[in-house]
Amino acid sequence: MDTQWPRYEVFKQDRPGEPHESIGTVHAVDAEMALQNGRDLFARRPKCHSLWVARADAITSKTAEQLAADNSWQGEIDLQAATETYLVFQKQTERRGMTFTTHVGEVQASSPAHALQQAIATFPAEQVFVWWVCPATAVTRSEEADAQPLFAPAKDKLFRMPNQYRTVFTMQKIKREIGD
Repeated sequence: MDTQWPRYEVFKQDRPGEPHESIGTVHAVDAEMALQNGRDLFARRPKCHSLWVARADAITSKTAEQLAADNSWQGEIDLQAATETYLVFQKQTERRGMTFTTHVGEVQASSPAHALQQAIATFPAEQVFVWWVCPATAVTRSEEADAQPLFAPAKDKLFRMPNQYRTVFTMQKIKREIGD
């Protein structure tokens, strides 16, 4: 029996007009708690305008290798079914360690497979390592009115990189002094 809370993917937007980017995952009972956990983990620094969360199991993902090796997923498309809005995300580079995927737009589709097909046709890119599609209804978003109480407290917090702490140097000095 699985005792973990559901896993949510967290997407952060640093400034208005910029795309949302995935920044990690949190476990939470529900989407509202996931937003709070996402804020606490990933928006501690001043650069955060908006957060989105989506249950990980609502996201359909395909790598470039999977798409090249097997196109049987396209047989799952039912064009007669009702359509809904899907959000489309791409990972176009392997250089950015923090960001996995970037929101590039939306498509109307009848299923995740159809959304993936639409995404590939609508948002072609020279190199895409990973495609994600997710129903827009599966995404919970922070509200514009919540930006001040959600993100403003982080602006007063001092943030330091780990190398700014002298812990290792201090521990080495203590060890030398006690003769270890």
